Amino acid sequence: MPIPAYPAKNTTSPLASMKPDHLALRVPDFKASRDWLVEMFDFRVVHQWPFGDLKLAYLAPPADDNFLIELIGGALDTPRTKHADLGASLAEGGSHHLCFAVEDTVKTLEELRSRGVTVVAEPFVVEDINRLLAFVSDPWDNLYELSQEI
Repeated sequence: MPIPAYPAKNTTSPLASMKPDHLALRVPDFKASRDWLVEMFDFRVVHQWPFGDLKLAYLAPPADDNFLIELIGGALDTPRTKHADLGASLAEGGSHHLCFAVEDTVKTLEELRSRGVTVVAEPFVVEDINRLLAFVSDPWDNLYELSQEI
């Protein structure tokens, strides 16, 4: 079943200019995290800069300039919880995952697996949203969803 049509846009809202720009991802090892996103997901480093004891960077997907990951690297007092499976991860509050729309979930997952990316959930269908999904994680236990409309 496809997702129902979106409600009409509210172009008269005083907040109508809001749109997604970036997601900040906090990691303990800036260089390793940056390099992982570049090597595993083919992200492009747009800009890097220091901020006190932290190192930051904007990274863009291989063929999209409309959304960025802002990588924030430096020592962490509290690392993310490592989950053995997707179901266990759903018990935690706060931000859960970053989703990438893909043309072919299975082929994308095969490519990521060949690059050594950890697969957390093999492809599965969610009929209510008409999507084929899979989940992977980085070495710092951040989750990434692959979503294909079917």
